[in-house]
Amino acid sequence: MHRILSINPGSTSTKIALYEDERMVFVESIRHSADEIGQFAKIVDQYAFRRDVILRVLAEKGVDLHSLHAVVGRGGALPPVESGVYHVNERMLEQLRHPVREHVSNLGAFLAKEIADQVGVPAFIADPPAVDEMEPIARISGLPEIERQSLSHALNLKAAARKAAKHLGKPYEDLNLVVVHMGGGISVSPHRKGRMIDANQALDGTGPFSPERAGGLPIGDLARMAYSGKYTYDQLWRRMVGGGGLVAHLGTNDAREVERRIAAGDEHARMVYESMAYQTAKEIGAMSVVLNGEIDAIVLTGGLAHSRMLTGWIRDRVQWIAPVLIFPGEDEMEALTLGALRVLRGEEQAKEYS
Repeated sequence: MHRILSINPGSTSTKIALYEDERMVFVESIRHSADEIGQFAKIVDQYAFRRDVILRVLAEKGVDLHSLHAVVGRGGALPPVESGVYHVNERMLEQLRHPVREHVSNLGAFLAKEIADQVGVPAFIADPPAVDEMEPIARISGLPEIERQSLSHALNLKAAARKAAKHLGKPYEDLNLVVVHMGGGISVSPHRKGRMIDANQALDGTGPFSPERAGGLPIGDLARMAYSGKYTYDQLWRRMVGGGGLVAHLGTNDAREVERRIAAGDEHARMVYESMAYQTAKEIGAMSVVLNGEIDAIVLTGGLAHSRMLTGWIRDRVQWIAPVLIFPGEDEMEALTLGALRVLRGEEQAKEYS
């Protein structure tokens, strides 16, 4: 039996889970107030604070750290890497001290390494957002100065793809899938024979708007906003990432609240919410073209996949392309754990970040 601690830092919470092989012993979401988080100038500065909170909760639950066989954290916004499980090494940590993008997932490697080193067990990350299996043709944008990047919810996209493969009774490496993660951001990715060969740049790029992100925008209008004198760079960034999408239109990132408004007769809320489904379906169509229309299934996952209203709208528009499979929730804790478990069992070799 292997005991694995999984750590998934979020913007206002830190989720931890203890597993014994595939069995979850417990999962705990530790909330952080705005005042607690606001005292740190940079995301990376939060790691000691979050480590201490994690250790306190583990002590309260009577978890002996020396019983652990590994600690795995959600990977951060590294430069492009292959899919897989990585040892957390000093080269990785140095890169995350000066990340390509500020993102709370950057803390995962620090937290895993800090706790693992205390008891002499390996620290891992698995399928970070920078997983890059894009084909060369997918990287080219309309300007040579800007290359399209693979920045997506790779951890959950890969996990959902493996679930779909199990459901279909075929190896992931034999399937063509369009996989959609729908959470605070929305990632849409075509998977050809076990590889994510394209993806919308879900953090700050193209694709559908989401509960918190603006998605693709008309670039002329965006350029005029940027040079209007009304915004600094940081203000405009926060408007697009964190303050865009449902937040910008409806003042909330909570899909349940939006659906309550719709049920009460709010037609504006309905139009905005259905537009998010419409744009997601359009992106699925675009990624279907990448696979030449040869698709075994379309897979919807993430927290928003719990919404029958949203998934119904999407299904209605895309089910002619391929069967639609829905796996609600993110299951990131399980995905992290299973990645570490494959390494501990010798089923997969952990990669070294360099």
